[in-house]
Amino acid sequence: MARKITNLVSKRNSLRTHRQIFTLNDEENKALIRYISKYNVQNKSKFIRETLMLAIIRKMEEDHPTLFD
Repeated sequence: MARKITNLVSKRNSLRTHRQIFTLNDEENKALIRYISKYNVQNKSKFIRETLMLAIIRKMEEDHPTLFD
């Protein structure tokens, strides 16, 4: 009896459908390229996305409302 080959590709729960575009000046771009090459970043888009979201999440945690302000 032949076994069915299961599809091992997992579905993402949240597809990235919202495109965000931003621009950098020459110095910012040089710094980004230097960082990427120095630390051997394989996926620039993933690096920027994770770095940005980490900064946003940290800021939101700092600014959360407290009971006694």
